[in-house]
Amino acid sequence: MLDIAEQKQLLVDAILMLEAAQVIDFNGHFSARVPGAERMLINSGKSVRSALTADDIIMVDFDGKPVDGDVVPPMEFHIHSEIYRARPDVHSVVHTHPLWSTLFSMVGVPVQPVIMQAAVMGNIKVFPKTASINKKARGEELAQYLGDDRVIMLKSHGSVIAAEGTLEAFVLAFYLEETAQRQHMALQIGTPTVLDAQQCEVIRNNLWKPNLLQKVWDYHRAKLHR
Repeated sequence: MLDIAEQKQLLVDAILMLEAAQVIDFNGHFSARVPGAERMLINSGKSVRSALTADDIIMVDFDGKPVDGDVVPPMEFHIHSEIYRARPDVHSVVHTHPLWSTLFSMVGVPVQPVIMQAAVMGNIKVFPKTASINKKARGEELAQYLGDDRVIMLKSHGSVIAAEGTLEAFVLAFYLEETAQRQHMALQIGTPTVLDAQQCEVIRNNLWKPNLLQKVWDYHRAKLHR
C-alpha cells in the first residue's frame, strides 16, 4: 500500500499525463480515497493542472473540509465524495473535460467499443442532466445513476471514471477518449464495426491485467520526462 506522499505523487503524475493528452483541462480533478477514513486526496481547486506538484494535492473529508490548512478542493468535489460513499470498492475517481467524448454526449451519440481497448470500459452511461455537480444532492444523484459501473459521461460536460485505483482510473479515462476520437474519425469515412458482448468479454479478460495497465501508464509517464 502506498503512503500518503507516494499517493500524492501518483495523482500528480496522472493529472499531468492526462493534461498533456488533452483529456484534463484547467478544471479537471483526480482523487484517491484515504483508507480507513472518510477522507480523500484531491488536487486543490486553485491548482494549475499543467504545472502540478505534490503540494497541490490536499486532503479533505467527504464534506470538502480541508484536513490540514485552508486550501479548498474543486467545487465539484461532490462527484468524488458521493461515489466513495456509495461504492466501497472504488478507491480513485477522476473527472475529466475531454474533447472527443464530450462531443458524443453533446449530440446524444453513444461511445461504442470500436477498438479493443474499449472492451475494458464496460457499460458507458450518460448522465442526462447538463449541470455542474457542485452540490451534495447532485453528487448523490450522479453516484446513484453510475450504479455499479465505472464510466459515466456528463452531458455536454465531461466524464467521470470510478475505479479500484489511480492506475485503473487513469487508463480508463484515456481509453474513453481514445475510443471516442477513433470512432469519430471512422464515422467520417464509413460505419465502424462495433465489438459484440462476447468479443468484449474475451478482450477484457486479455487486456485488464496489471502489467498491461502499467504499460499504458509507463508509456505516457515517459513522455513527461523526455
